[in-house]
Amino acid sequence: MTQKEQAQTEQRIIEVLKTVYDPEIPVNIYDLGLIYKIDLSTDGTLDIDMTFTAPSCPAADFIIEDVRTKVSAVKGVTSATVNMVFEPEWDKSMMTEEARVELGFE
Repeated sequence: MTQKEQAQTEQRIIEVLKTVYDPEIPVNIYDLGLIYKIDLSTDGTLDIDMTFTAPSCPAADFIIEDVRTKVSAVKGVTSATVNMVFEPEWDKSMMTEEARVELGFE
């Protein structure tokens, strides 16, 4: 895949991540700042690091599987690994401005 194709695929991945929601929070996981890393190699292998607002998130397994399923379906992605990480610890400053407004933090 060319650099241009890789950039386009990464943009499609971000668009798909914006369709994934924690059932308890009305903001998508990307705008919440839960996605720490999107690493797409030229062969289409995708590695995502993500976190949760709390380590004991009851929907964690559901959300991770939703992410894996949706990003795997993106054209150009040949395989996807989703890693749950807790460092750095998530905090409200990681949210987009739109997410902070939606949740009443601004």
